[in-house]
Amino acid sequence: MDIREQSLKKHYDWKGKIEVIPRAPIATREDLSLAYTPGVAEPCLEINKDINKSYELTRRSNLVAVVTDGTAVLGLGDIGPEAGMPVMEGKCALFKTFADVDAFPLCIKSKDVDEIVRTIYLLSGSFGGINLEDISAPRCFEIERKLKEICDIPVFHDDQHGTAIVVAAALINALKLVKKEIGKVKVVIIGAGSAGIAIGKHLMNVGVKNLTLCDRFGIIYKGGENNNPAQEEIAEVTNLEQKKGTLADALIGADVFVGVSAPNLVTPEMVKSMATDAILFPMANPTPEIMPDIAKAAGARVVGTGRSDFPNQINNVLAFPGIFRGALDCRASCINEEMKVATSYALASLIPDNELCEDNIIVPALDKRVAKVVAEAVIKTARETKVARI
Repeated sequence: MDIREQSLKKHYDWKGKIEVIPRAPIATREDLSLAYTPGVAEPCLEINKDINKSYELTRRSNLVAVVTDGTAVLGLGDIGPEAGMPVMEGKCALFKTFADVDAFPLCIKSKDVDEIVRTIYLLSGSFGGINLEDISAPRCFEIERKLKEICDIPVFHDDQHGTAIVVAAALINALKLVKKEIGKVKVVIIGAGSAGIAIGKHLMNVGVKNLTLCDRFGIIYKGGENNNPAQEEIAEVTNLEQKKGTLADALIGADVFVGVSAPNLVTPEMVKSMATDAILFPMANPTPEIMPDIAKAAGARVVGTGRSDFPNQINNVLAFPGIFRGALDCRASCINEEMKVATSYALASLIPDNELCEDNIIVPALDKRVAKVVAEAVIKTARETKVARI
C-alpha cells in the first residue's frame, strides 16, 4: 500500500484522531460533587463576577478552536465541512503533540462570511484562541479581519500566516548562506491567494523591498483587470516598477522564488534566467512547481519544498503550535505582526550559522525544541507590544 492507502486504513482503525479525556477524577460521590453539582456552582459564580476567571477555572486558557468551512481543504478544494474534518482533527493532534495545546475542530456548514464570523464569535467565549483553516480566498481575508475586530482572543489563519512565518525563517537562513542582504534581493511569488499574499506581506515585514507576485494571469500590477480586492491591495506596495508579463518575465534576474500555486510551472530555463545562487521554495503539494533535482541542475543554490521527503521542508507545524502556546500563556489579546516576525527569527535561530548548508536552512518538523523557542519569542514580543494580559 502507498501512504494514501495506509492512511485511509488507519483512519478506519482510529475512528478519529482526538478524544476528550477528563482531568478531574470522578470515581466517588465526593468527586462527583466537586466536579459537578453542587460544588460546580462556586466557579460559575466566580466567573459571573469576573469573566477573566474563566481562564483560571476552566480549560479555556489552553483551548483553541480549529475552524473551517471546508472550502479550501489541502489541495482538494471545496469538499465541504464534513470532508474537512480529518484535516481539522489532524491539526488538533498536532497542537497537542507539539505544544500541549488542547484544540477542538469546528466545521461550519456555511459559506456566508457574516454567518461564519457570527458563529465563531458566539462560540469564542469557550476558547483562548481561534485557528482558521482551509477557508478559500478572498473570503478568508474578510473573515479574519472581521473576527479580529470583534474578538478579544487571538485569531490566526494558519494557511496564511503559519506558512508565511516559516518561509521567512527559511529565507533568512538561505540568504545568510548565499551572503545576500534581505533588503536587496528580488523576490517573486507565484500564487496570489491567501498563502501567497500573506507570504508577500510578511516578507516585507522582515525586510524584503523588491517583491513581485504572479497568478495564473501573469504578473500582478496595480489596476490589473483580473485583480480581486486583496490582490489590488498588495499591488499598491509590490511590483513598484509596474511590470507586466508572465512568470518567466518576472523571474529574470530574481534572487528568490516562492511557489504556492500548482505543479510544474517553473522550467529549467526560468531557473537559468535567475540571479546567481538563486533560492527556490516551490511548495505546491504534492508536486512542486519544479522538482528540486531539476532546479539544482538548472543552477539553483538552495531549494526547499513543502514535502517531507526532500531537504528543507517548509512546514507550518513549525509555527502554529508554539505561537498559540505563547499567546495562551501570556493571555495575548491578538497575534500581531511583531509576534509573527519574532517567530520567524526564532525559528531561523535554531540553526547556528556554522551548521547552515544547502540542505539545512530550516529545522525539521519533528524538532522538539521548536515550540518552546517560538513560545518564548511570542511571549516576549507580546509583552513588549502591550498585548499580553498576564
